[in-house]
Amino acid sequence: MKNVDYIIVGDGYAALFFAHQLTKNKKSFVIFSEGRKSASQISAGIVNPVVLKKFTTFWRAQEQLDFLKISLAEIEKYTGVNYLIDASIHRIFHDENEQRLWSKKAQTEELSNFLNQNFKSVEGVRNDFNTGIVDQSARLNVNGFFGDLLTFHENNAQLIKEKFYYDELNIDESTYQNIKFSKIIFCEGMAVKNNPYFSDIPVIPNKGHHIRIRLSMPIHENITIKKKHFLFPLNDDLYFYGGTYDRDQLHEHVDESAVEQLRNGLSEFYPNDFDIEEVHFGFRPTVKDRRPIVGRHFEHHNLYVFNGLGARGILNGCYFSKSLYDFIESNVDLPEEICLDRF
Repeated sequence: MKNVDYIIVGDGYAALFFAHQLTKNKKSFVIFSEGRKSASQISAGIVNPVVLKKFTTFWRAQEQLDFLKISLAEIEKYTGVNYLIDASIHRIFHDENEQRLWSKKAQTEELSNFLNQNFKSVEGVRNDFNTGIVDQSARLNVNGFFGDLLTFHENNAQLIKEKFYYDELNIDESTYQNIKFSKIIFCEGMAVKNNPYFSDIPVIPNKGHHIRIRLSMPIHENITIKKKHFLFPLNDDLYFYGGTYDRDQLHEHVDESAVEQLRNGLSEFYPNDFDIEEVHFGFRPTVKDRRPIVGRHFEHHNLYVFNGLGARGILNGCYFSKSLYDFIESNVDLPEEICLDRF
Protein backbone atom coordinates (compact mmCIF):
# COMPACT_ATOMS: atom_id res chain seq x y z
CA MET A 1 0.00 0.00 0.00
CA LYS A 2 1.41 3.40 -1.02
CA ASN A 3 0.83 6.19 1.49
CA VAL A 4 0.35 9.82 0.38
CA ASP A 5 -1.00 12.96 1.93
CA TYR A 6 -3.06 13.87 -1.13
CA ILE A 7 -4.57 12.47 -4.29
CA ILE A 8 -5.28 15.07 -6.98
CA VAL A 9 -7.78 14.08 -9.66
CA GLY A 10 -7.32 16.18 -12.80
CA ASP A 11 -4.47 17.78 -14.72
CA GLY A 12 -5.53 21.35 -15.54
CA TYR A 13 -4.57 24.66 -13.92
CA ALA A 14 -6.37 23.90 -10.65
CA ALA A 15 -4.60 20.55 -10.30
CA LEU A 16 -1.09 21.73 -11.16
CA PHE A 17 -1.19 24.93 -9.14
CA PHE A 18 -2.46 22.98 -6.14
CA ALA A 19 0.29 20.43 -6.74
CA HIS A 20 2.74 23.34 -6.55
CA GLN A 21 1.43 24.23 -3.09
CA LEU A 22 2.03 20.63 -2.03
CA THR A 23 5.49 20.55 -3.59
CA LYS A 24 6.46 23.79 -1.88
CA ASN A 25 5.25 22.48 1.48
CA LYS A 26 6.85 19.05 1.06
CA LYS A 27 3.60 17.11 1.07
CA SER A 28 3.38 13.72 -0.63
CA PHE A 29 0.85 13.32 -3.44
CA VAL A 30 -0.11 11.68 -6.70
CA ILE A 31 -1.94 13.21 -9.66
CA PHE A 32 -4.38 11.17 -11.71
CA SER A 33 -4.22 12.30 -15.34
CA GLU A 34 -6.42 10.56 -17.85
CA GLY A 35 -4.31 11.92 -20.71
CA ARG A 36 -7.09 13.76 -22.53
CA LYS A 37 -6.17 17.40 -23.06
CA SER A 38 -8.24 19.50 -20.71
CA ALA A 39 -9.68 22.93 -21.47
CA SER A 40 -6.72 24.32 -19.52
CA GLN A 41 -4.19 22.58 -21.76
CA ILE A 42 -5.60 24.05 -24.97
CA SER A 43 -6.30 27.47 -23.49
CA ALA A 44 -4.81 30.71 -24.81
CA GLY A 45 -2.87 31.30 -21.62
CA ILE A 46 -3.84 34.97 -21.50
CA VAL A 47 -3.01 36.75 -18.25
CA ASN A 48 -5.31 39.74 -18.29
CA PRO A 49 -6.57 41.94 -15.43
CA VAL A 50 -9.13 43.80 -17.58
CA VAL A 51 -12.54 42.88 -18.98
CA LEU A 52 -11.86 44.23 -22.45
CA LYS A 53 -15.45 44.51 -23.56
CA LYS A 54 -16.37 47.00 -20.84
CA PHE A 55 -12.94 48.24 -19.68
CA THR A 56 -13.49 47.07 -16.12
CA THR A 57 -11.45 44.86 -13.81
CA PHE A 58 -12.43 42.04 -11.47
CA TRP A 59 -12.22 40.87 -7.88
CA ARG A 60 -8.67 40.76 -6.45
CA ALA A 61 -7.08 41.26 -9.87
CA GLN A 62 -3.88 42.88 -8.62
CA GLU A 63 -3.47 40.33 -5.83
CA GLN A 64 -3.90 37.51 -8.31
CA LEU A 65 -1.33 38.98 -10.71
CA ASP A 66 1.22 39.46 -7.95
CA PHE A 67 0.71 35.96 -6.60
CA LEU A 68 1.04 34.42 -10.09
CA LYS A 69 4.47 36.00 -10.55
CA ILE A 70 5.62 34.72 -7.17
CA SER A 71 4.32 31.21 -7.88
CA LEU A 72 5.87 30.99 -11.35
CA ALA A 73 9.22 32.10 -9.91
CA GLU A 74 8.91 29.29 -7.34
CA ILE A 75 8.03 26.75 -10.05
CA GLU A 76 11.04 27.92 -12.06
CA LYS A 77 13.29 26.68 -9.26
CA TYR A 78 12.39 23.06 -10.01
CA THR A 79 11.67 23.16 -13.76
CA GLY A 80 14.36 25.68 -14.73
CA VAL A 81 11.88 27.68 -16.81
CA ASN A 82 9.73 30.74 -16.19
CA TYR A 83 6.61 30.30 -18.30
CA LEU A 84 5.43 33.92 -18.23
CA ILE A 85 5.76 35.62 -21.62
CA ASP A 86 6.05 39.39 -21.35
CA ALA A 87 3.74 40.27 -24.23
CA SER A 88 1.14 42.95 -23.56
CA ILE A 89 -2.41 42.92 -24.86
CA HIS A 90 -3.17 45.62 -27.43
CA ARG A 91 -6.91 46.22 -27.63
CA ILE A 92 -7.99 47.57 -31.03
CA PHE A 93 -10.44 50.46 -30.62
CA HIS A 94 -13.58 50.38 -32.72
CA ASP A 95 -14.01 54.16 -32.71
CA GLU A 96 -13.17 57.40 -30.91
CA ASN A 97 -15.85 56.75 -28.28
CA GLU A 98 -13.94 53.69 -27.09
CA GLN A 99 -10.75 55.73 -26.95
CA ARG A 100 -12.44 58.33 -24.77
CA LEU A 101 -13.97 55.69 -22.49
CA TRP A 102 -10.57 54.03 -22.07
CA SER A 103 -8.94 57.37 -21.21
CA LYS A 104 -11.65 58.11 -18.66
CA LYS A 105 -11.39 54.68 -17.03
CA ALA A 106 -7.57 54.88 -17.01
CA GLN A 107 -7.78 57.80 -14.59
CA THR A 108 -9.78 55.88 -12.00
CA GLU A 109 -8.09 54.31 -8.98
CA GLU A 110 -9.43 50.89 -9.90
CA LEU A 111 -7.94 50.83 -13.41
CA SER A 112 -5.01 53.26 -13.43
CA ASN A 113 -2.53 50.39 -12.95
CA PHE A 114 -3.93 48.45 -15.90
CA LEU A 115 -5.02 50.87 -18.67
CA ASN A 116 -2.09 52.61 -20.33
CA GLN A 117 -2.98 56.15 -21.34
CA ASN A 118 -0.65 56.18 -24.35
CA PHE A 119 -2.28 54.68 -27.43
CA LYS A 120 -0.27 52.83 -30.06
CA SER A 121 -0.64 51.97 -33.72
CA VAL A 122 0.23 48.37 -34.64
CA GLU A 123 1.66 47.59 -38.08
CA GLY A 124 0.18 44.80 -40.16
CA VAL A 125 -3.41 45.07 -38.90
CA ARG A 126 -6.27 47.52 -39.30
CA ASN A 127 -6.36 49.78 -36.26
CA ASP A 128 -7.56 53.14 -37.54
CA PHE A 129 -8.20 54.36 -34.00
CA ASN A 130 -5.01 52.81 -32.58
CA THR A 131 -4.84 50.33 -29.71
CA GLY A 132 -4.94 50.53 -25.93
CA ILE A 133 -2.20 48.67 -24.06
CA VAL A 134 -3.13 46.64 -20.98
CA ASP A 135 -0.35 47.09 -18.44
CA GLN A 136 0.63 44.00 -16.46
CA SER A 137 -0.96 41.72 -19.06
CA ALA A 138 1.06 38.76 -20.33
CA ARG A 139 0.76 35.20 -21.64
CA LEU A 140 1.62 31.85 -20.19
CA ASN A 141 3.61 29.39 -22.29
CA VAL A 142 0.82 26.82 -22.02
CA ASN A 143 2.54 23.91 -23.78
CA GLY A 144 5.73 24.39 -21.82
CA PHE A 145 3.92 24.77 -18.51
CA PHE A 146 1.89 21.58 -18.81
CA GLY A 147 4.54 19.55 -20.64
CA ASP A 148 7.33 20.35 -18.19
CA LEU A 149 5.28 20.09 -15.00
CA LEU A 150 3.64 16.80 -15.93
CA THR A 151 7.06 15.41 -16.87
CA PHE A 152 8.49 16.69 -13.57
CA HIS A 153 5.75 14.96 -11.58
CA GLU A 154 6.11 11.78 -13.64
CA ASN A 155 9.85 11.70 -12.98
CA ASN A 156 9.11 12.05 -9.26
CA ALA A 157 6.61 9.17 -9.32
CA GLN A 158 3.76 11.62 -8.65
CA LEU A 159 1.86 11.18 -11.92
CA ILE A 160 -0.49 8.29 -12.57
CA LYS A 161 -1.62 8.23 -16.19
CA GLU A 162 -4.94 6.52 -15.58
CA LYS A 163 -8.59 7.31 -15.31
CA PHE A 164 -9.85 7.69 -11.75
CA TYR A 165 -12.65 5.22 -10.97
CA TYR A 166 -15.01 6.50 -8.28
CA ASP A 167 -16.33 3.03 -7.45
CA GLU A 168 -12.84 1.94 -6.36
CA LEU A 169 -12.67 4.69 -3.74
CA ASN A 170 -13.15 3.58 -0.13
CA ILE A 171 -13.96 6.80 1.70
CA ASP A 172 -14.24 5.28 5.18
CA GLU A 173 -10.77 3.73 4.99
CA SER A 174 -9.27 6.57 2.88
CA THR A 175 -7.97 4.19 0.23
CA TYR A 176 -8.08 4.09 -3.54
CA GLN A 177 -6.86 0.85 -5.12
CA ASN A 178 -3.41 0.39 -3.53
CA ILE A 179 -3.09 3.97 -2.29
CA LYS A 180 -3.71 5.14 1.26
CA PHE A 181 -4.42 8.87 1.36
CA SER A 182 -5.38 11.62 3.75
CA LYS A 183 -7.26 13.94 1.34
CA ILE A 184 -8.52 13.87 -2.25
CA ILE A 185 -8.82 17.06 -4.29
CA PHE A 186 -11.10 16.80 -7.31
CA CYS A 187 -9.93 19.28 -9.98
CA GLU A 188 -11.83 17.82 -12.90
CA GLY A 189 -13.35 20.73 -14.78
CA MET A 190 -16.56 19.71 -16.52
CA ALA A 191 -15.82 16.03 -15.82
CA VAL A 192 -17.06 16.76 -12.29
CA LYS A 193 -20.56 16.13 -13.63
CA ASN A 194 -19.67 12.42 -13.56
CA ASN A 195 -18.39 12.62 -9.98
CA PRO A 196 -20.96 11.10 -7.59
CA TYR A 197 -19.72 13.28 -4.70
CA PHE A 198 -19.71 16.70 -6.40
CA SER A 199 -21.90 16.28 -9.48
CA ASP A 200 -24.40 18.80 -8.14
CA ILE A 201 -22.05 21.78 -8.02
CA PRO A 202 -23.45 24.46 -10.37
CA VAL A 203 -20.78 24.59 -13.05
CA ILE A 204 -21.99 25.49 -16.52
CA PRO A 205 -20.09 24.30 -19.61
CA ASN A 206 -18.95 27.07 -21.93
CA LYS A 207 -17.56 25.72 -25.18
CA GLY A 208 -14.64 27.59 -26.66
CA HIS A 209 -13.01 27.17 -30.07
CA HIS A 210 -9.71 28.54 -31.29
CA ILE A 211 -7.86 28.19 -34.56
CA ARG A 212 -4.17 27.92 -35.31
CA ILE A 213 -3.37 29.79 -38.46
CA ARG A 214 -0.57 30.69 -40.83
CA LEU A 215 -0.50 34.36 -41.83
CA SER A 216 0.64 35.30 -45.32
CA MET A 217 2.18 38.48 -43.86
CA PRO A 218 3.50 37.90 -40.32
CA ILE A 219 3.09 40.49 -37.58
CA HIS A 220 6.57 41.34 -36.37
CA GLU A 221 5.82 42.40 -32.80
CA ASN A 222 5.46 39.72 -30.14
CA ILE A 223 2.25 41.13 -28.69
CA THR A 224 -1.30 39.91 -28.13
CA ILE A 225 -3.81 41.71 -30.34
CA LYS A 226 -7.43 41.80 -29.21
CA LYS A 227 -10.54 42.83 -31.05
CA LYS A 228 -13.30 40.25 -30.85
CA HIS A 229 -10.78 37.55 -29.95
CA PHE A 230 -7.06 37.22 -29.21
CA LEU A 231 -4.30 36.87 -31.83
CA PHE A 232 -0.70 36.07 -30.92
CA PRO A 233 2.29 34.14 -32.30
CA LEU A 234 3.08 30.51 -31.49
CA ASN A 235 6.01 28.37 -32.61
CA ASP A 236 6.60 27.19 -36.21
CA ASP A 237 5.24 30.43 -37.71
CA LEU A 238 1.73 29.63 -36.49
CA TYR A 239 -0.60 32.03 -34.69
CA PHE A 240 -3.33 31.44 -32.14
CA TYR A 241 -6.69 33.12 -32.73
CA GLY A 242 -9.63 32.64 -30.35
CA GLY A 243 -11.55 31.82 -28.41
CA THR A 244 -15.29 31.73 -28.80
CA TYR A 245 -17.92 31.40 -26.06
CA ASP A 246 -20.91 29.11 -26.50
CA ARG A 247 -23.23 27.70 -23.84
CA ASP A 248 -25.62 26.04 -26.29
CA GLN A 249 -23.68 23.93 -28.83
CA LEU A 250 -22.17 21.47 -26.37
CA HIS A 251 -21.57 18.40 -28.55
CA GLU A 252 -18.11 16.81 -28.72
CA HIS A 253 -17.07 17.99 -32.14
CA VAL A 254 -16.08 21.15 -33.98
CA ASP A 255 -18.82 23.69 -34.70
CA GLU A 256 -18.36 25.07 -38.19
CA SER A 257 -20.31 28.16 -37.14
CA ALA A 258 -17.63 28.87 -34.52
CA VAL A 259 -14.86 28.44 -37.09
CA GLU A 260 -16.69 30.85 -39.41
CA GLN A 261 -17.07 33.32 -36.53
CA LEU A 262 -13.32 33.18 -35.96
CA ARG A 263 -12.53 33.49 -39.66
CA ASN A 264 -14.74 36.56 -39.94
CA GLY A 265 -13.42 38.07 -36.73
CA LEU A 266 -9.83 37.83 -37.85
CA SER A 267 -10.66 39.18 -41.32
CA GLU A 268 -12.06 42.33 -39.72
CA PHE A 269 -8.62 43.53 -38.72
CA TYR A 270 -6.08 41.33 -40.53
CA PRO A 271 -6.10 42.55 -44.16
CA ASN A 272 -4.13 39.69 -45.76
CA ASP A 273 -4.70 36.03 -46.54
CA PHE A 274 -4.36 33.34 -43.89
CA ASP A 275 -4.74 29.57 -43.72
CA ILE A 276 -6.41 27.66 -40.91
CA GLU A 277 -4.08 24.79 -39.98
CA GLU A 278 -5.83 23.43 -36.86
CA VAL A 279 -9.11 23.82 -34.96
CA HIS A 280 -9.35 23.09 -31.24
CA PHE A 281 -12.16 23.27 -28.71
CA GLY A 282 -12.71 22.70 -25.01
CA PHE A 283 -15.33 23.20 -22.30
CA ARG A 284 -14.67 25.82 -19.65
CA PRO A 285 -16.34 25.18 -16.28
CA THR A 286 -18.07 28.48 -15.52
CA VAL A 287 -20.21 29.67 -12.60
CA LYS A 288 -23.01 32.25 -12.66
CA ASP A 289 -21.36 34.52 -10.11
CA ARG A 290 -17.97 34.21 -11.89
CA ARG A 291 -16.26 32.84 -8.79
CA PRO A 292 -14.51 29.48 -8.39
CA ILE A 293 -16.06 26.71 -6.33
CA VAL A 294 -13.75 25.54 -3.56
CA GLY A 295 -14.50 23.50 -0.47
CA ARG A 296 -14.96 20.29 1.48
CA HIS A 297 -17.69 17.72 1.02
CA PHE A 298 -20.46 18.28 3.58
CA GLU A 299 -20.38 14.64 4.71
CA HIS A 300 -17.05 13.14 3.65
CA HIS A 301 -14.42 15.42 5.12
CA ASN A 302 -11.54 13.83 3.26
CA LEU A 303 -12.99 14.90 -0.12
CA TYR A 304 -12.51 18.40 -1.57
CA VAL A 305 -13.40 20.18 -4.79
CA PHE A 306 -11.53 22.90 -6.73
CA ASN A 307 -13.48 23.87 -9.81
CA GLY A 308 -15.30 26.63 -11.71
CA LEU A 309 -12.22 28.57 -12.82
CA GLY A 310 -13.97 29.74 -15.99
CA ALA A 311 -12.00 31.80 -18.50
CA ARG A 312 -9.48 32.91 -15.85
CA GLY A 313 -8.00 29.52 -15.12
CA ILE A 314 -4.44 30.74 -14.69
CA LEU A 315 -5.14 33.55 -12.23
CA ASN A 316 -7.95 31.77 -10.39
CA GLY A 317 -6.14 28.43 -10.30
CA CYS A 318 -2.93 29.91 -8.99
CA TYR A 319 -4.33 32.31 -6.41
CA PHE A 320 -7.04 30.12 -4.91
CA SER A 321 -4.82 27.03 -4.74
CA LYS A 322 -3.24 28.66 -1.69
CA SER A 323 -6.67 29.46 -0.22
CA LEU A 324 -7.58 25.79 -0.47
CA TYR A 325 -4.23 24.65 0.94
CA ASP A 326 -4.49 27.02 3.90
CA PHE A 327 -8.08 25.91 4.51
CA ILE A 328 -7.07 22.25 4.69
CA GLU A 329 -3.75 22.50 6.46
CA SER A 330 -4.22 25.53 8.74
CA ASN A 331 -8.01 25.71 9.10
CA VAL A 332 -8.05 29.20 7.57
CA ASP A 333 -11.56 30.07 6.43
CA LEU A 334 -12.12 30.19 2.70
CA PRO A 335 -13.30 33.53 1.31
CA GLU A 336 -17.10 33.44 1.31
CA GLU A 337 -17.12 34.42 -2.37
CA ILE A 338 -15.53 31.11 -3.47
CA CYS A 339 -16.79 28.74 -0.78
CA LEU A 340 -18.74 25.66 -1.83
CA ASP A 341 -21.16 26.39 0.99
CA ARG A 342 -22.50 29.52 -0.74
CA PHE A 343 -24.84 27.37 -2.83
